[in-house]
Parts: sequence; C-alpha cells; structure tokens
Amino acid sequence: MRTMQESSLSDLNPRQQEAVKTVEGPVMVLAGPGSGKTRVLTHRIAHLMRIGVPPYSILALTFTNKAAGEMKERITRLVGDQAARLWMGTFHSLLARLLRVECEKIGFQKNFSIYDAQDSLALIKRIMKAANIPAQQFNPAAIRSRISGAKNQSLSPPEYARLATDPFEEKTARIYAEYQTGLKRQNAMDFDDLLLLPLELFEGHRAVLSKYQDRFRFILVDEYQDTNRVQYALVKLLGAKYRNVCVVGDDAQSIYAFRGADIRNILDFERDYPDAKIIRLEQNYRSTKTILAAADQVIKNNIDQMRKDLWTSNAAGDLITVLECEDDRQEAATIVSLIYEESRKLKIDLSGFAIMYRTNAQSRTLEDALRRSGVSYVIVGGIEFYQRKEIKDVLAYLRVLANNADGESLLRVVNYPPRGLGEAALNRLAEFSSDKGINLLDSAARAGEIAGLSASAKRSFTELAALFKKYRGLSAEVSVSELVRAMIDEVGILTLLKEEGTPESMARRENVHELLSAISEYADQHSGSTLEDFLQEVSLLSDVDQWDDTHAEVTLLTLHAAKGLEFPVVFISGLEEGLLPFYTSPIGPKDLEEERRLYYVGVTRAMRKLYLSRARIRYRFGDVTFQSASRFLDEIEPSLVETVNVAGRSRPQRRMPQPARSQVGTADSDSRYFSDPPAETGSDFDQPQALRIGGFVEHEIFGRGKILDLSGNGETLKAVVDFPEAGRKNLLVRYARLKIL
Repeated sequence: MRTMQESSLSDLNPRQQEAVKTVEGPVMVLAGPGSGKTRVLTHRIAHLMRIGVPPYSILALTFTNKAAGEMKERITRLVGDQAARLWMGTFHSLLARLLRVECEKIGFQKNFSIYDAQDSLALIKRIMKAANIPAQQFNPAAIRSRISGAKNQSLSPPEYARLATDPFEEKTARIYAEYQTGLKRQNAMDFDDLLLLPLELFEGHRAVLSKYQDRFRFILVDEYQDTNRVQYALVKLLGAKYRNVCVVGDDAQSIYAFRGADIRNILDFERDYPDAKIIRLEQNYRSTKTILAAADQVIKNNIDQMRKDLWTSNAAGDLITVLECEDDRQEAATIVSLIYEESRKLKIDLSGFAIMYRTNAQSRTLEDALRRSGVSYVIVGGIEFYQRKEIKDVLAYLRVLANNADGESLLRVVNYPPRGLGEAALNRLAEFSSDKGINLLDSAARAGEIAGLSASAKRSFTELAALFKKYRGLSAEVSVSELVRAMIDEVGILTLLKEEGTPESMARRENVHELLSAISEYADQHSGSTLEDFLQEVSLLSDVDQWDDTHAEVTLLTLHAAKGLEFPVVFISGLEEGLLPFYTSPIGPKDLEEERRLYYVGVTRAMRKLYLSRARIRYRFGDVTFQSASRFLDEIEPSLVETVNVAGRSRPQRRMPQPARSQVGTADSDSRYFSDPPAETGSDFDQPQALRIGGFVEHEIFGRGKILDLSGNGETLKAVVDFPEAGRKNLLVRYARLKIL
C-alpha cells in the first residue's frame, strides 16, 4: 500500500517530482506557462514538512497574496493544520510583518503606517508647495516615480543627488530627501520602504540577519523573474548561510521592468550559484497544441532568454483567429458577438472569457459594447474598493487612531466631515507642529496655545484630538470591530452621506458599511488581531487580490494583470503597432523584447481558443489614428491562423442571455462570425470621387461636418473636414466611411 507522500508525488510528472525532491542547495525551476508550477511549489513545501522541516523554518515568497492564500489551502489539504505556521506571502506583506517586530532598531515605532501611491503623492505635493517648487514645471507623479525607481535600485537621497544630471533630477533629489524625512517624522513607510528598510536593518544589524538566517533555513521564491534588485539582495542575504534557496520562474514572462523588475536576477542565477541545479518544466497542461506552438514561435524571437522546449499532449484544438476590424467600435462589437457564439459552442458561462488589452484606455469601447449587449463583466484593476474616496476617508481616521504621528492621514480628514477649518488654520497648526517638534495631532490637542487661531478653529482642533484620545483609550477595552463602528458613528460620516440623499451618496454609504463588515469579518477570522493588522492587510492588496472570480462575468484586464491566470477563451485586442507593441517613439531592442514577453503572457493564458484582433482606425490621444498591423502577428506561422476580415461589415447587436453555469445551448456554426451585412444606403465609402470641397458629410463618430480640402487620389485620397462638435479632422477617405449629405 502506497504512503500518502508516494500517492501525492505519483500525480506529478518526472520533472515535477525532481523539483519537489531536490531540497538541499540552490535550485532554479524554470517553469513554462501552464506547466504545473503551483502544484510543484505546494508539493515541495509539503514534502519539506513531511521530511521533518518545521513549517516556521520555511519562507515562501509569492507574487500576490491571492496566490499565497490558494497555495496555503492546498498545502493544508496535503499536510494538515501545521501549514498555518508557514511564513508565506508577498515580499511586502512578510517583510512588513518582520518590520513590526524589528523596526525600533532603525528608528520606527511598531504602529507605523503604510503609505500607498496616493498617500505618497499627497506628501510629495505638500513638500513641493512648502518649497515653492511649481507642479506645472515639475510633475509630482513623475517625481514620485523617480523616487520609487531610486529606492528599487537601493539609491539613498545623497546617492541619488550625486548622480543627478539635470534640473529635474536635482529637484527630485531635494524632494526625495525631504520625503524620507517626512515619512520618518510621521512614522510611516511607503511600499518601497517595506523592501529597502529590511535590507538596511540586515546590513546594519548583523545579529538580526543571523537570527532570520537561522529561522528561515529553506527559502522559496515564486515569479523570480519579476524581482527587483532589492528583493534579489534580500534573498541572497537571507539564504547566504544555508544556501537552500529555490527560485521558480520563467524569464519569458518577465514583464514588470517598469516597476523595477530586473530580468538579470533569473538570467544570472547560475552565476550567483555555480552549483545550482536547474530543472526545466516544459510540459504544458493548459493550452492546445496550436496555442502553445504560436506562443513558442513568438517568444523565440527574443535574444535574452533561457532555452526551453515547450510541449503538450493536449489536442491540437482550433486555429487562432485573427480579426481584422474597421475601427475599435467594430472590434468591440465583434468580440461581444463571438463571446455569445463561443459560450453556446463550448457550453461555458461568462467566467470562462477574458478580454485583454495593453492599456487601460482600451477598456472604454469594450465596456460600451458589453453594456449595450447586456453582458455582465468585471474589470481587474478598475477603481479598487479600497481606493474609493469614502473608503480612503474612513481608513485615514483608522490610521490616525493606530498611529497618532500619521500627519498625512490626519490632513486628509481634518475637515471631513466639515469642521470649518480653512487653509490659514491648517498652516498655523503646521507651523506650531514644526516649532514645537511634535506631530500634528498633538499640536491639535494644544490648539489653545496657537497664536492667531480663531476660537472656533481652536475648538475644532481640540475636539478632533479629544476624539482620537477617547478611542485610543477604549482600544484595550472593546473589540476592534466595536471600536471602529463606534468611532465612525461618532465622526458622522454615515449620517452625512445619508443626509446628502443622492443615489451616489447612498452607494458611498453602502461602501462604508461594507468596509465595517470587512473589519468585523477580519476580526472574526483572525483571533487576537489588532487594528494595525487589518490596516496592513488592506494596504498591501493588489488588483488580482481583490478580483472575485466566482461570478459568471466576462473578465476585462490589462496584459500586465493577466499573469498567473487562465481562461478557456481569450481575446487580445489592439494588435497594432504603437499599441502592442506599445511605443510613442522608436522602440529599442530591450523594450521590444519586454513587449513581446507581455504578448506571450497573454497568448499563454488561453486554454481552448485564442482570438487576436486589430482595428484599422482607432480613437487615440483625442483623435482618429490609422493603425498598422502589429509585427507580432507576423511571428506566428500562417498554418496556425485563420484571418477573418470584418472591416466594412456590420454586425447587429445581440443581447447576451445570462445563463446559469454549464447551462448554455449549442453553437450555430453557420453564424459563427457574421451574417451577410445589410445593404449600405446613401454611403459613398466606395465612391470617393463623389466628394467635393464645400460639401457636407456625416462620420459615424464625429457626426456631420463640412469638407474644407481634398488631396491625393484613389486609396490615398484625404479630406480635411470641419465637424462642429469634434473640430477639424484629417481623414483618409478609404477608411473614414463618410456618408455624403
């Protein structure tokens, strides 16, 4: 009779088993898309525990909290409740947990706040305003991005200042220094600090490093190709003593260079660990032979890559369909119609469909088409729940309650609900705070000492300070959920939203109630948890972490957000030069390879059917642009592709039924793409010679307009048309589909 361990490992292929059982020394698992990487990781961790490694000695670093949660569930099924003692999560979440224990050694208090991009930007804007640095000349968001980039390269403010080569970098260096001082003063860290400060801690306190090296004797890193240089240094430091470092990833899926990810980390792993064992997972369990062959052909055009020969025993499946559309509206309508057809043909509900695109701006036309057809959809990376204004407002109150030094959060809510505090009063508060060397909340408590404040302002400040003091005193007596509900009720946000009485305010009120429910649920599920624990949890959520994939809805998402996901049917829209690959100026070799990897990620999300679409005309940058086909389309062998030219043809809108799961009808193959188009009436699309200067025409996007000029002839005939609502447009008549009036 086989043991449980033998039974579980027998479900793995030989390469996967090798990756699970090779536990000593450095290991790199090159995992192609759909190769069972998650199964390998979960079985490897379970195997370590079965051979006697304590769960608390295993550090497992994942790309998202969602991935960590799913893996921990699987491990629990394999080895039982001891999996709860694993240190498993993202770099940011686990290092934030470590910093809660050790941060006092580097000058922070354990109740530190974690600032997201909005909070960081608000602090930068305040610094710029105080220093009279014009935001019109020096973009605050660009400065925040430069500071983040500097941190990802482990550059301190003085080091960045020494490397500055132009006025923008010099101003950024000055703001960077003030920004770090401001964070420290408010007992706050941004996302980059959660990586950089542990590195500072380990390098400055060798006893602390040794403690965690002995603690984490086995280190696993998922998605290693998307680590930055700080993460790389942290892994190298923590694993230096026992060298049981296992990294899992795929260089062909490295797509986060814009966030500081460095593909060299995985490409140079063998240089860092000459004795490393390299295990290649090349069998794909996800996609059809056709889809996998196309992906392989595309990615092999990249030079910087590690050799892999992907293969699958799955069926050949359908050809990849390339849709050539007239414009982005027709592209969207075509995709919606094909969702209807494929849903019936494959007998799957809407959760089996994903529409992917390079930029968020592309979603608008797709959303319009889905709404018109009654198709339910969800956007991954839309306005996330925890980024909504009313939620950020409530969280700001809670962050000040947890950390009274958090001045940025206090300033967000100091006058919400309205307390009659103007800019002059806030400036006097800030000056008093600076003069006395105390935080803003302590200054508010001493508002009676601030010269020049009106009696009403003094009263508002002291009442606000008293509110926080009251609930901080109650925190040891009542549960987290009771504390938060009582405080928010007293603040009056819910009453204010109710009195406003609009549908929008009522929706915001419901969101606040949902947040309060989330806090109660968190407290119920995490015995002994604190307010700081909850705030840390929500501050580190990613787009994918917040995506609920249990509903029958089409998923809309960028290619960057698609990493780690899979769908039976995938549409990748916008296969056009300048859009995919994306560029606004001539594209360099490294950037092109990154774009190709991004495209490869999208292609390999498809399990059964892949559609690639392009439009000849697209509304971009506030104007109509004429698009050329993406070079990536030519990188797929023609025998794998069927091209459907739908340009110039119309398709009626169809309302999508909302089927229960697996209760969809069969396909009507004769109508798979389009029925015959209705006859055009009054259209001179094919008769450009009928156009004349001074004549009037109608455009389907811009409406009616007057022709001011004509140039060229035949296929190159161009018209300058003045549209009362859209302004003057230069149109290529061949594609403009102008109707003569």
